[in-house]
Amino acid sequence: MAVFRKAVAGRLLLTLSLALLGRGAEGQGNGRGKVQVSGGATVYLGQERDVWRPLIHTTINLSDISAIKSSFQLRTFDPEGTIFYGDTKNGVDWFVLSLKDGIPLMQIFKGGVHVSVAGGAKLNDGKWHTLELSSQGKFVVLEVDGSNGLVVGMQSQEPEEVLSGELRLALGGVLIDKDKMIVQFEPQMDACVRQGSWLNLSMPWETEAEELWPCYENVRPGSYFPGTGMAIFNTSVFAFEADQGVTAELWGDFSMMDGTILSIKTPGPMFTLVANNKTKDVTVAFGEKKIDIVVTVERLQITFQTDLLRVRQDDDESKTTILSVIPVSHPGYLDTWRDGWLAVGGLLGEGEDEVGSQFLKGCLEKIRVQGRDLDLDLAVKHMSVTSHSCAA
Repeated sequence: MAVFRKAVAGRLLLTLSLALLGRGAEGQGNGRGKVQVSGGATVYLGQERDVWRPLIHTTINLSDISAIKSSFQLRTFDPEGTIFYGDTKNGVDWFVLSLKDGIPLMQIFKGGVHVSVAGGAKLNDGKWHTLELSSQGKFVVLEVDGSNGLVVGMQSQEPEEVLSGELRLALGGVLIDKDKMIVQFEPQMDACVRQGSWLNLSMPWETEAEELWPCYENVRPGSYFPGTGMAIFNTSVFAFEADQGVTAELWGDFSMMDGTILSIKTPGPMFTLVANNKTKDVTVAFGEKKIDIVVTVERLQITFQTDLLRVRQDDDESKTTILSVIPVSHPGYLDTWRDGWLAVGGLLGEGEDEVGSQFLKGCLEKIRVQGRDLDLDLAVKHMSVTSHSCAA
């Protein structure tokens, strides 16, 4: 999946960054170009930045610490990403807590010993979970909702040293080279953390962000598009056989959407799927052909074949209604399909480097191409688009 990000040309990325608006600034500065944040604040970890860079961080004198114990609450639908990081000796010894496939993953490096362990229940169910991390002698313990989730034991042949100096903590990123970890994972996480209690201390945290984005009070699974940006993939990564064509599937309440749901730009005809919140229908356009259709269910399937474009809506797996069939007058279209761009939530421009507009406002519950769910964290994505959650 990482090929999605690498496949998008740098010039398009630059154009996208310049063309789409970001957010304003607010917050309390500390005189060093950074904003101070309470450790107990509610923090949205998916905020746009370098994906490995922590969103907030703090540094503590080890002499001030009486107990190595921290707790916080986590809520996410995202199966993968960085949650919490800590280190001593400026990153020589370190700890990382993340999710992978929804399951907690702890990676620790201390005294030349590298340990990785994963287990416990999946936490990406959209509910608030209380996590507590503590150091208990030779063991690092992760408790989830009051029960042991993971227990890691470490013992080195080297004599135990008395720690001194500083300890660094971070949320949403790491302060070491990612290649030092045994298990690699995608770091960006659509998640919220709140009610942090860090080593029983009340020190402020810092962030390089001009402001911290808020978390929705209630969420449901999906990708939310607020009408200010889109996510772009290179179509060459979607493997297909010419005789079977290419299929894209979209789930959501189309009557509540407004703007471009999907656009595909290739050397051949341009394809767009646009929702109109006023008329409660969607317009399918392929080249010069346009058809307005009313979608009465929440699953739409578009199949590109060598001689036609077929649009279906499904009540369930056993009942399918064909909404429209558009003949293809460009017989080599599927060959050109490999050399284009697919945008979710916006209209790709007509020029080579032009980024269009007509951004989608609404929630797509699921997006699938060639039977594979799209993870928008792996796209060139505007910072306003959330990858795994929508406001409920």
